[in-house]
Amino acid sequence: MPKAVVCHELGPPERLRLETFASKPLAAGQVRVAIRAAGINFPDILMAAGEYQLKPELPFTPGVEAAGDVVEVDGAATDVAVGDRVIVKMRHGAYTDEAVVAASQLTPLPANFDYAEGATFLAAHGTAYHGLIDRGQLRAGEVLLVHGAGGGVGLAAVEMGKMLGATVIAAASSEDKLAVAQARGADHLVLYARESFRDAVKRLTEGRGADVVFDPVGGAVFEESMRCIAWGARLLVIGFTGGIGLARTNLLLIKGASVLGVRAGEAVRKNPALGEVRLKSLLEWAVAGKIRPNVSHRLPLEDYATAMRLLIDRKAIGRVALVM
Repeated sequence: MPKAVVCHELGPPERLRLETFASKPLAAGQVRVAIRAAGINFPDILMAAGEYQLKPELPFTPGVEAAGDVVEVDGAATDVAVGDRVIVKMRHGAYTDEAVVAASQLTPLPANFDYAEGATFLAAHGTAYHGLIDRGQLRAGEVLLVHGAGGGVGLAAVEMGKMLGATVIAAASSEDKLAVAQARGADHLVLYARESFRDAVKRLTEGRGADVVFDPVGGAVFEESMRCIAWGARLLVIGFTGGIGLARTNLLLIKGASVLGVRAGEAVRKNPALGEVRLKSLLEWAVAGKIRPNVSHRLPLEDYATAMRLLIDRKAIGRVALVM
């Protein structure tokens, strides 16, 4: 029987349970996918704790992205066939070895990606795309400051920012994370414990500051970022793993700066056309070898709590995948 990680009560990863379930028949237009890998994302952790904006009815299975093989197709489903290697997009439900989904939730897996890379691709790189291109309108020649540059979405921003022609300053909490950021194209590296990133950015830009700040950290990091920005800067609020930061309106006014919230998934639900353009570009860049997830850990499905803890404890470099 297939297995899934199930949340019966809200709380830390250790409260989740691995359970078997009975396969259900397909409804019209549905597809059965044998899941080979699932990506771990911070929203999964927050959702299981009851701290995310989406609060599924209990019980539910966490996980917003996966990859696998199509093993059954209802006759009403189009453009999909048994044997297709696919990426699966979900609101939740990815921590399982079998999923029944609508054909519209599937995206072809790039031929040069393995399942773990496919399962850790669209959430992080989609967020980086929406932040840098749709919201931040990053231009070639500008300076991009990426916080949390060793994380999954941070590394995606480093890689994409460099591809778009920006000068990329990567800030992270360890030398190992910075080494990977450098390998992905970062021009300058800032270790938080060694130097004030605010001073480093001013030094590296000769006092001008960053044009775009990509910030999944928040808290004091967001607040200090307002003190090292250029005129017309765009501060992208990706998340707040380090706490909620406060925007000082005097600093924003003086620099003619903008603070922009980045919600890649919600933006597509509001405007599906945005998602079509984004997905086309991401797949083209992936097939061309220009972008690729860095999967630092691959763990079996039964080690879901350990895998989630890698993100909570900031031990991952890039992405973590459950492999079935």
